[in-house]
Parts: sequence; C-alpha cells; structure tokens
Amino acid sequence: MSTEANKPVIEKKKMHPNNKHINGYDFAALIKTEPFLEKFVSKNKYGNDSIDFSNPLAVKTLNKSLLLHHYGVTYWDIPKTNLCPPIPGRADYIHYIADLLSLSNKNLIPMGEDVRGLDIGVGANCIYPIIGHQEYGWEFVGTEVDKESFNIAQKILDGNTNLVESVKLRLQSNKRHIFKEIVEQGEKFDFVICNPPFHSSREEATKGSMRKLRNIGKQKDGKPVLNFGGQNNELWCEGGELAFITNMIYESAHFKTQCLWFTVLVSKKENLKPFYNHLKKVKAFDVKTIEMEQGNKVSRFIAWTFLDESQQKNWNKKE
Repeated sequence: MSTEANKPVIEKKKMHPNNKHINGYDFAALIKTEPFLEKFVSKNKYGNDSIDFSNPLAVKTLNKSLLLHHYGVTYWDIPKTNLCPPIPGRADYIHYIADLLSLSNKNLIPMGEDVRGLDIGVGANCIYPIIGHQEYGWEFVGTEVDKESFNIAQKILDGNTNLVESVKLRLQSNKRHIFKEIVEQGEKFDFVICNPPFHSSREEATKGSMRKLRNIGKQKDGKPVLNFGGQNNELWCEGGELAFITNMIYESAHFKTQCLWFTVLVSKKENLKPFYNHLKKVKAFDVKTIEMEQGNKVSRFIAWTFLDESQQKNWNKKE
C-alpha cells in the first residue's frame, strides 16, 4: 500500500466549476421550460426568486424543470414517499468523478459510452445515471434492492429515449451484498458511485429530517414533511453508514481489478478515520477524500483504488 493511502488526500472544493447550477437557479428560464413551476415561485426575505423548500410538490416541480431545462429529460416522476434529490449536489458528485477519471487519462475527462459507471442504490429517481450520461455520455449500471424503486427508475428510463439504451438496472436480491451477485465475471467499471443510507434507524432519520426543517426555518411538530421523507432502504440500514460503507470496502477487495475507482458519499466526518483504517487493511493503493460545498452545506466522498500507477495509466487501454 502506498504512503498516499496512509495519508489520504483531502481536497477541499466549492461547487464544481462545470456544474450548471453554480450560479443558482434561473427561475425565469425554468418557468419558460416548465410553466407549472411559476405557481411555487415567490420572493424570499432577500428579495430573490425562490421556492418553499419544505413543500415537497414545489421541490419536485423544481427538479422536473431542472432536468428538462439542463439535461433534456422529458419524463421524470417519483412517488411522494421517495427521496427528491437536490440536483446541484448530485451534479457536483458526477463532475468530481469526471476529474478523478481524468487523472489516468492525461488530465482529459473521458467521454462517451466506453466509460461505464456502477451506481449502487440507484433509487427511484435514477439521478446519477441521468446526469452522468447527459453531461458526459457515460453508460451506467444501476443497482437497487427495492423492487418498487427499481420499477419506478425503469419507467423513467423507458420515458426517455436518450437514456433507455445507456442505463441498465439490476435488482440486488440480497440486501447484505453490494457487489456480489451484481458485478459479472470479467465485467469492468471505470467507477463506482454510491449515496448510501446514512442513518441506523427510522428514529435517527426522522431527527435528521427535523434538523433540516429547522435549518430552513420550517420546523414543524410531529411527522416531517414528505420532502424529507424517503423509504427505509434510502435513509437507514442496520448499523447506518458506518456498517454499510465498511461492508462496501471489504467487498470491493474481491473486485479490485474490475474497477478503477470505488467511491462513496460519507455523511459523518467522524466516520472517515475508521474507513481509512479499513482501506489500509484491504491494501487499497490510493485513497482520496474530496470535499464539496453547495451553499452552507459541505459534503464529501471517499475514493479508493487497488490499482498501482502503471495499472491506472493502462486502464484506458482495456479492450
């Protein structure tokens, strides 16, 4: 294991310069694209156009307009019980993945269908494959443990001719497995992307939702509004992100030559140290931690590879 993995590189970044949403939302343009959005737009306390982000229908309509306006997605719909993802933050993750891939490609972002990504837990919203394909032309395999979410994501793909042939979904029948029974023998991926269930219980997830409400000045008694809802496999799992990502790290060691970069979002900064220790145990060659900033929110993902520098440089020469 290299010294780089003993001392993970932590790169602190703001919103990625390639992110289409770096200058905020152009509500006038978005309303032209999706007129229904106008119903939810009003001036905030600073005199700027905005929406009520505690209103789930407003957030969903904003997402629809963003996906249509910026990414050419003509059909996108999810039930109110599923997570409605913040598009700018999801786009950031994709753009930083692109930078990561450029490291072994003469600092050029690899484009097109020869680049394959594996999205662990694609969710009903299918958001990462949508952005990754529309921005860079990459192909994706998305995995899902929940049959209903799987079906909803497939319906989104079927409703967009520019996506249906480039994004394939696979149902994971064993919730204890991440790569096993998904990655086929001899199959290769340029990267793995994952937004794991962060919480360890429904109660912890509910507290997180209430905290979000307080942060936007919309604290309410009782059950949180559905904008901060989500099904159990999206929000929590036994042991929370600590258990999920630990399992992911050890499973990845069985597929070390089949993926260039494994990556996963980490919600709790205090979990980074144990993850670094686990990565040292499985002998990852290189480990990076990339921080992303959207407004007042700071998020991060860790990335690791088992391939040495020579193997990384030769990766793009694969058949």
